[in-house]
Amino acid sequence: MRKIVYIIVFVAISACAQHQGKEKVDSSTSSKNYNFQEAEIKKSLQFLSSDELKGRSTGSEGIEAAASYAEDIFKNYQLKPYFESYRDSFEVKGKTGYNMVAFKEGTDPQLKNEIIMLGAHYDHIGIETQSKRIIDNDSIANGANDNAAGSVAVLEMAKYFANKETKRSLMFVLFSAEEMGLLGSKHLAKRLKEEKAPVYFMLNFEMIGVPLPHQDYLAYLTGFENSTLAERFNEETGKNTFGFFEKAKSFQLFKRSDNYPFYEELNVPAQTLCTFDFSNYPYYHHVDDEMEFLDITHMENLLKEVVVGIEALANENEKTIQLK
Repeated sequence: MRKIVYIIVFVAISACAQHQGKEKVDSSTSSKNYNFQEAEIKKSLQFLSSDELKGRSTGSEGIEAAASYAEDIFKNYQLKPYFESYRDSFEVKGKTGYNMVAFKEGTDPQLKNEIIMLGAHYDHIGIETQSKRIIDNDSIANGANDNAAGSVAVLEMAKYFANKETKRSLMFVLFSAEEMGLLGSKHLAKRLKEEKAPVYFMLNFEMIGVPLPHQDYLAYLTGFENSTLAERFNEETGKNTFGFFEKAKSFQLFKRSDNYPFYEELNVPAQTLCTFDFSNYPYYHHVDDEMEFLDITHMENLLKEVVVGIEALANENEKTIQLK
């Protein structure tokens, strides 16, 4: 029965992605005039956080379905694999994990050798086994905010830039095994270091599904003071898009997400944007981390500002994102 269910799911994914691939952004559209589609965000969120994916634990059938979903989008939007395939595989506890990596080469002969990486982890914690964490017979930790929301952000960015020309190259990555200790991002960072990949900076999307209350910025940036990234983003958006969050520093969040291995291995600006402040979402690693509790309008507004900054930084002639 399970095989039949997954065959149905994969057929649905393929049909959906093929349909999406026909709706590329007009190459002349400015990011400042672009609106992300709420229906598209909802569609991907609903699938990635569905019970059918069983919490997307690394090495499971559920995360395999999520990987295939991302792969179909990359293919249908004609984004190339950075390696020999979209799947950057690694072994973890007797299982195979996959980082999903797509690439869009830049158009400038020199600047295309500076890669902007946009990433998010797409794994979660799977099925709860402790009785005290099972609620109303629900044992599936769906991981809508953590981190289907961030994964959808990367997929939406990939869709937007698929038909856009940028001077710099863009890499779109979904990491596996984040919940097991950043294992996917550590693997990829080491591989890119060995291959001398020219990564310019890395921006990671983590738990962006609900707005920050009582703040004058849309999202905080971990390692805020470590680089010029927040400053340059806010200059380009003309708004206070990224801000400083004291708990991000005191809790050392800079070292606790998939940005950190790229900073550590490649010595480049690598930071995480997040809107979870430890009080605005009560379902962290909880079976009630469901799509129904996310704010899709907030996500749409955040992506609208982030894409403006990314497009500007991908096209400016100077290299303004630097470590401090």
